[in-house]
Amino acid sequence: MSVTRDIPRAWLRPRAVMAERLAQGPSERVAFVYLAAGSLLGFVAQLPALVRRAQASDPAFEAALLSESARVGVDIPADLVDAKFEALVSGAVMAWIFIVPIALYILAFASHLVARVAGGRGTGLGARIALFWAFLAVVPALLLLGLTTGFVGPGAAQSLVGLVALGGFVWVWLNSLYVAETL
Repeated sequence: MSVTRDIPRAWLRPRAVMAERLAQGPSERVAFVYLAAGSLLGFVAQLPALVRRAQASDPAFEAALLSESARVGVDIPADLVDAKFEALVSGAVMAWIFIVPIALYILAFASHLVARVAGGRGTGLGARIALFWAFLAVVPALLLLGLTTGFVGPGAAQSLVGLVALGGFVWVWLNSLYVAETL
């Protein structure tokens, strides 16, 4: 079954979806594709929030940006909002494309070790697939969170969507890890 059909199913029946995914034959390439797609879409989800933050007045951030540009010798665009947005996007690219994947690999390794201690019989690859699949499955909630943050801003709506995204991730991940460690 396709990934786009399995994502909504994973929120309702995560164990069944993970069992089907593992029955197709676990592969490091598949795990990496889940991680890469999730990271790329996670970055895209942040763009509305970055636009909102760049447009907001932040004297400390603006002063730091101006002093850094003077120190390095780089010209700041005439519109300070553009410069702030470029700086924020640079940081988001670094985080979502480099740091998040490394952190998820470490988390997958640690979760596999904990599962082993608790009697799990799975492999490290199964633990990675479970975590990376859960990350990809929660991307629609991350996209909604990005839109909520960008258009509505901080408040109850953002907190609620964030809680749903976190809860969905934990739900799908733990159930998927259970399947990966018991098969």
